[in-house]
Amino acid sequence: MDEQYRYETIKGLVDNQGNKKTASLKLGVSVRQIDRLINKYKEQGKAAFIHGNKGRKPAITKSEETRRDVVDLYRTKYFDANFTHFTELLEKHEGIKLSVSCVASFLEAENILSPRVTKAKKKRVKRQLEEAKAAAKTKREADKIQENLVAVEDAHSRRPRCAYFGELEQMDASPYEWFGTSKTTLHIAVDDATGRITGAYFDKEETLNGYYHIYDQILHKYGIPYKFFTDRRTVFTYKKKNAPDIEEDTCTQFAYACKQLGTLIEYSSIPQAKGRVERMFETLQSRLPVELRLAGITDIAAANEFLDSYIDEFNAKFALPVNNSKSVFETQPSDEKINLILAVLTQRTVDSGHCIQFKKKYYKMIDGKGKQTHYQKGTRVMVVQTFDGSLYCNVNDKDIYALEEVPKQAEKSKDFDVDFKESKPKKTYIPPMNHPWRSKAFFKFVKSQEHHLMDDISA
Repeated sequence: MDEQYRYETIKGLVDNQGNKKTASLKLGVSVRQIDRLINKYKEQGKAAFIHGNKGRKPAITKSEETRRDVVDLYRTKYFDANFTHFTELLEKHEGIKLSVSCVASFLEAENILSPRVTKAKKKRVKRQLEEAKAAAKTKREADKIQENLVAVEDAHSRRPRCAYFGELEQMDASPYEWFGTSKTTLHIAVDDATGRITGAYFDKEETLNGYYHIYDQILHKYGIPYKFFTDRRTVFTYKKKNAPDIEEDTCTQFAYACKQLGTLIEYSSIPQAKGRVERMFETLQSRLPVELRLAGITDIAAANEFLDSYIDEFNAKFALPVNNSKSVFETQPSDEKINLILAVLTQRTVDSGHCIQFKKKYYKMIDGKGKQTHYQKGTRVMVVQTFDGSLYCNVNDKDIYALEEVPKQAEKSKDFDVDFKESKPKKTYIPPMNHPWRSKAFFKFVKSQEHHLMDDISA
């Protein structure tokens, strides 16, 4: 209750010899307590009603030096981190242990808002800014108040999680300045049931290679998922050219790999439909760039290596425990099977030199004994680039050969170099014929794809 009101009530009671019961009702205390207050008033006067802690700082108040250090560290070292993440970094790297609310109060007192500030708070601050601007004496004072405001992205609607771990993996890619001064693209897969990041990979752009690396991580760590869910943009269904080579058709290549392993794939053009992965990028964009900067990461190779340990820590902090959800991942396939299935398939023809041209290079076909095999000009072959980069070709769905690059110029001459040695054929590993590269099955699948059917109709 207001100290002034208590003082005036007791003073009036003493000066006018009022009714104690009436005073006790006004102050909400007992008559016995009224007697105590009267005695204090007679002894100390008005000072008896002033709280003993008035004017004192609470015992838990942080020092001005701590407040200044926190603000300086955020501005110079940990900028762009959300306040929760910043609080964790202070304890981890600086030995400063504070609550999130305490850190937020320090920063907001300096008009620094979190990148994850809520819309309601943003509106409230804007309203306060407008009032402050109206009262500001100079334009410089008004500008200083708003210089640290951070824009807030629109929120995404929620939907219930799937029942089982591995039932649905939401995939997407986000171009962003994750490290350095240029944009790179982070590909991720997020399990819908647990919120766990099951795969993550950096690449220069959104590519088939990025999604293949995610699929490879999932297969090796968890097994075969039931379904992937992604958008209809960019690499999955959009074609930049009117008639691109089949190896550039990411939708077909990735979908065919999914078919071989028994994973369903579903598309949607609505971002809210895959809100789990959309919100995950919000969280990662407020945390990961800060961690990468503190680790001194400047290139993609180092960033991908950093992801291995970071994602484990991230999942431990934010994902639901896997043990609490039944897993529907199927048995992990062998390394060889993964390597052969996560491949890029394309059709080529044999040229007059009995070689195959692929990506502006010429290759000769080598059998298991290391000897070159020759086919007539115009023979159609299926060229296969496996996940590890090895090249093979399938001829007539019967024979598999390894591809060996034909150099543009010989390194040594047998007529002029004394140390010249004729290379001897070496045995070459040839995958068995039960591989998933049969051209008839692949091109039947290609024609069944929705965007290829649309091409046929428009033609």
